[in-house]
Order: sequence, then structure tokens, then C-alpha cells
Amino acid sequence: MTARSVQVAIIGGGVMAAWTAFHLARRGVKALIVERSFAGSQASGVNYGSMRVQGRYLPQLPLSLRAQAIWEESEKLLGVDVEFRRMGHIHVAVDAAQMDKIERYAVDAAAYGLHPEIVGRDALRRRWPWVAQHAVGLSWSALDGAVNPRLVVPALAAALRDMDVTILQGRRVVAAEKDGRGFALATEEGEEIRCELLLNMAGAWAGEVSAWFGEPVPLFVAGPSEMVTEPLPYFMEPTLQIVDGSIVVRQVERGNVIVAGHPRGPADAVAMRARMPGGKTLTNLQRVADIIPCLSGASIIRTWSGIEGYMPDMIPVIGPSATTSGLWHAFAFSGHGMQLAPALGAVMSEFVLDGRSATPLDAFSIARFREKAAVDEEYLKQEFDAGIVKV
Repeated sequence: MTARSVQVAIIGGGVMAAWTAFHLARRGVKALIVERSFAGSQASGVNYGSMRVQGRYLPQLPLSLRAQAIWEESEKLLGVDVEFRRMGHIHVAVDAAQMDKIERYAVDAAAYGLHPEIVGRDALRRRWPWVAQHAVGLSWSALDGAVNPRLVVPALAAALRDMDVTILQGRRVVAAEKDGRGFALATEEGEEIRCELLLNMAGAWAGEVSAWFGEPVPLFVAGPSEMVTEPLPYFMEPTLQIVDGSIVVRQVERGNVIVAGHPRGPADAVAMRARMPGGKTLTNLQRVADIIPCLSGASIIRTWSGIEGYMPDMIPVIGPSATTSGLWHAFAFSGHGMQLAPALGAVMSEFVLDGRSATPLDAFSIARFREKAAVDEEYLKQEFDAGIVKV
């Protein structure tokens, strides 16, 4: 049996793990990443690439704003362009209730340092004439943007190789336990890994890891519904999202329009399969045409999905284990983790090495699931069938 001994081991090789290892390495600690498939193969590589700050869960804003500042420096940090672009984001209201929601959010977000601009119907028509006439207004954030998720983890992996950080790919951790010397991990491939500190960043499979340490959580999986059109003449700079989350649309510099729609599709974490149902393609095409009429004749050239981990409250688990010292969790980002990743990595490195961080994490504690460790199947059916799961 092959044995390794490291200070920090990270289970999972997605964007959260990669950014965490990056920040640790910059401070002289070379974590070992253990990934069951290949780095960035699931949620980190198949997501929409939204760099949206506005509209987030309010206690998440300190982390989100810190992340956006790091994304602004990503090309310098990583040495390559991962197509981070700050093109802005419009949160479009199609009725009075949605308009009221974004107006109240703008007031509440100001306390965290985020100041989206509320734009009424007439100004909307002047500034974004391609938005459908039935839109009643929107919230505009110039800070927000997008990134190419297919480029991010490969760029981080290359940077980590240059920092002599090891990523073990194709290694499934099947057991882990705490003993007097730290943690002992065993892989399906027959390797033993010992570490002083353990980070659970296993994404859709993180619930299995937390359960090994007496912390079961109601994690469930689903697949994003993504599609892209043929290249079209460039006309829309900001990302457009309807307030209810039913459709998100952006155009890349090459002219293709990328579309995400909710609810998400089925996923199987055991078989490692996810698919976008055919009916979703037609539904999303109609939604796009309804809110951006000039796209009504666009042709879809590709659809895709992946496996994402969710919590029923749509809030991730971040922070120390409630049962085991030296164990940290960061998982179930519920479809909105890509933007948070660089700040999450910085915060995790601070907690691991310093024992504290100025960025608060209390709202994301795993302890909130002590009273309920099972998925509420009826809740999920209502959320997904009704199409109101939010990004």
C-alpha cells in the first residue's frame, strides 16, 4: 500500500479546493488534493460562469465582494486569461412583486457595501432596448460579470504544479478517521494518506465525508441546465437574469449566447451522470425569446449538464466541523459557488493557518443541520417541479 504524509489534505478537486490550495501554497503550505475523477470535472467545469454579486443571500456578500476583488486580479495571479469580464448584471423584474423584491434588496445590500442601481421602465428602454416590453424595471450592478469555467480549474492546476502542489486524480477516498496523529485516509485504489488537517471539499459527494465524522447533512444532487447558441452579432454586454431565477442569459465576445434555466435536471452521483432533459431545451428557448425577443430565431448548438451539490436552504456549508477538531468543510454551494471560490480559498487558508479570518462564516455552519439530517423529498419535489430553485 502506498502511503503519503502531508500537513493538509483536501478531499475534492474542484474550484474551491484549487483556490484553497493556491492560497495555502502562497503562504508556504503545500496541500495534497485528492480527486475521485479529474480536477474540475463536475460543477466547477460545467456551471454557467456567473460572477454575480447582487441578489445573493445577504450574509454571503462579504465573501462575494472579497471574491470579486480577487477575480479582478485573476489574470495576474494565474498568469493566464480565464476570460473574467466585468460586463455588469441586470436583474430584470417582470411584475410588481419582483420589482418590489429588488428594491428592498438594494436597500438591504447597501449595509454590506453593495449598491445596485434601480432602473425603471423608461430608463430600461433607453439603456437596454433589446429587453422585452413587458419588463417593468431592473436592478443594475456594474460590479458583476462572468468567467469561462472551463478555463479556471485547468489554470489553477497549472499554477499549482508550478508551486509543487500535488493533485492526485482518479483517487476515490473511501474512508477517513481521526486518530491521535491527525487523520488517516484510505483510497479505493489502495493508498493511505495521513494528514494533520483535513478539508472536506468533495462537492456533491461531501455529505458522505461529513457523515464519517458524525455530521450527516441533507445534501442532494442536481444537474445544471446549460445551452449555447450559434455565434450571433454581438449586442448584449451585461448578463440578464429574471428575478425568479427562471432564466439567465449572457453573450460571450465570440457572439455565442449562453443560457441557463431552472429548475435543474436530474443527476446521479453514484453513476456520475447528469443530463439536460430535451423538454428543458424547448422551455428555455421560449423563456429566452419571451425576455429577449431578438433571440427568438437563434439555433442551439450544444447542451450540457453536470453534478452539483445542494442544501435545501440553498446555502452552502462552510467552516469547522462541529464534531472533529482539525476538520473543515466547504461544500454544497448550491449552484452559485464559482464566483465565491477565490475568497473562499483565502478564508479557508486563514482559518487553517491563523485560526481566524476577518470574513464572517457563522451563517454557513454545518451545525445548523443537527436537528435534521434527512432530505425532505416533498420539499424538493415542490421546489424543482415548480421551477423556483434559485441560483
